[in-house]
Amino acid sequence: MQPVVSPSSRLGQSFRTSVRALLLSSILLGSSFSHVTAQTVGDDDNVATQQLNLPKDVTVFGKADPNVRRATAIVNGRIITGTDVDQRLALIITANGGKVAAEEKERLRVQVLRNLIDEALQIQEAAANDIKIDKAEIDQSYQRVAANFRQSPAQFDQYLRAQGSAPASIRRQIEGELAWSRLLRRNIQPFVNVSADEVKSVVDRMNAAKGSDEYRIGEIYLSATPENQAQIATNARNIIEQIKQGGSFAAYARQFSEASTAAVGGDLGWVRPAQLPDELAQAANEMQVGQLAGPIPVPGGMSVIYVMDKRKVLTADPRDALLSLKQLSVSFPAGTTKDQASAKAAAFAAQTKSIKGCGQANELGGKIGADVVDNDNVKVRDLPPQLQDILLGLQVGEATPPFGSINDGVRVLVVCGRDEAGGAAAPNPDQIMAQLEEERVNKRARIYLRDLRRDAVIDYN
Repeated sequence: MQPVVSPSSRLGQSFRTSVRALLLSSILLGSSFSHVTAQTVGDDDNVATQQLNLPKDVTVFGKADPNVRRATAIVNGRIITGTDVDQRLALIITANGGKVAAEEKERLRVQVLRNLIDEALQIQEAAANDIKIDKAEIDQSYQRVAANFRQSPAQFDQYLRAQGSAPASIRRQIEGELAWSRLLRRNIQPFVNVSADEVKSVVDRMNAAKGSDEYRIGEIYLSATPENQAQIATNARNIIEQIKQGGSFAAYARQFSEASTAAVGGDLGWVRPAQLPDELAQAANEMQVGQLAGPIPVPGGMSVIYVMDKRKVLTADPRDALLSLKQLSVSFPAGTTKDQASAKAAAFAAQTKSIKGCGQANELGGKIGADVVDNDNVKVRDLPPQLQDILLGLQVGEATPPFGSINDGVRVLVVCGRDEAGGAAAPNPDQIMAQLEEERVNKRARIYLRDLRRDAVIDYN
């Protein structure tokens, strides 16, 4: 589906940072997720048994040790080394603040190897179709990634090495994504057609659905067969646990999702439940913003979904209002205890409670030694969820309660002006057509990659 990128905003030092790099994404998803009970895999395996003509009583000749994990492979002659796996794994661990249990690292290592195999197949297939990504193009993309981390390419090289990864690993991933994208544009996209009648039908349905809920969904899709369905479900649950412990959903989506939306952190954009497969629609209807659900069985595999945002179809959202804010902040000296910080915050709250308009904010800031920062055109939805409801309930001239931490100090926001959200835009036929095309390209791309896996010669070492 066509991704929708939310703009990021800065307020003072930072309330929320959203960095969408081509390769590494670290998105602050909040401190916790509410668990949503997922559907379970059905017990009826008769279909698979009949398709494969399997005997009812199975005797296994030989032994497969589940504790033996092979970390390297040769894919149609292309060698994937243990170092390749370690360097790519280091990117995931870095995105999770280095907090990954040893047992989970081993499970991630196996999944990373699968991803590297797919990446090799994609690059090989592109090359077989005379598609080769120039080094200059890879360098340009790499520079953009480094810039998103506010570093020069040379500095970013050092940063990656310090994390146990390497520039070559990211460059290889860049090459794989660009090559696969170009291959799909050449071999699949020209043969995907969306008629004007289909677009009109979607527009009509959206108009009919005005005022109903739509969600901004993130998805991690993992393909599965009847034979490995249980293992894939376990992998999905492990991913969910890592995200709940503070891991980046976008980072996991980039590394593990097998949908084309992996390149944008799994972002499906704004969708209504009716646009989703029934299994995902049922879960989305039961979820709140910030919740995870999964693993959810879907045709061809498993999905983990994350509700990033929610709004009403074709209805103005108060969170799209633009605010002019004034921020007063007071920092705590090094070594401040929790009790000392609480006392200082209480005094700060008493002082700021008397603010009557932004004109007094500057005067008060000078008296109490607070830093005062003006912030204009701040969209409410770009602020942390804890502040959104508070600010929506304030009138011009009113201040929020104090908030902050021992490390960041304490601060308040004063509303200096508000431009209410305008009417929601009518459906854009061009965007709808692009979204429908993307859905169909994505579906065919999965089949394409499945066929490449089936025909590959892979030697595990």
